[in-house]
Amino acid sequence: MTDQDRAEFDRRGWLMLRGMVAPDDVARLCKAAKLAGKPGAREVLDGDLARAVQASGVIENLQQIWPGMQLVRLVFFDKSPAANWGVPWHQDRVISVAGRADVAGYTNWSRKGGTWHVEPPEDLLQQMLFVRLHLDDNLAENGAMQIVPGTHQQGKIPADAAEAVALQDKPQVMEARAGDVLVLKMLTLHGSSPAHIPTRRRVLRLDFAPFDLPEPLAWA
Repeated sequence: MTDQDRAEFDRRGWLMLRGMVAPDDVARLCKAAKLAGKPGAREVLDGDLARAVQASGVIENLQQIWPGMQLVRLVFFDKSPAANWGVPWHQDRVISVAGRADVAGYTNWSRKGGTWHVEPPEDLLQQMLFVRLHLDDNLAENGAMQIVPGTHQQGKIPADAAEAVALQDKPQVMEARAGDVLVLKMLTLHGSSPAHIPTRRRVLRLDFAPFDLPEPLAWA
């Protein structure tokens, strides 16, 4: 990644890495990904799916581009004809932690699926990346994610203003094929519509951070 490429990524907040994951690795990831009928679930970082992600080489390749980044969360989404939901415009502003503790700047605590989540200070979110590893084709007609490039530079956008901010500019549909990897700045405004032609659309989401949390907080 050249300095010019890095500057462009910092400006627009996204980078698509086409064909980063080989077809055989995509097949192994699909085999390891099981949701037991749920449309989405957080995966443990020492489980079968996490090991398959590690074996695919995608984490190592991303760390070569962004040294110091560590995987801190893995989520598997499975949009299908039976689970064809839309996602309103929003920023992702919470992280998963091992336990709750009162630390300055960490707010909006919640507990989801047995795991504590919290909103860290904005300067930490600005350092984070979220990555989408596509296991199926994600196209406009089957509900591919939309983003508004550059919105990470606006800081935290109030939830009730997210749609208005998104519609001020032309959202970009991030179409991808199986094996493509999309890297985004954490505070990029994004959303998706229900699929017009419902087909299976499996995606792995990987969150990366270049820092450890202040004690006694720890990544989940």
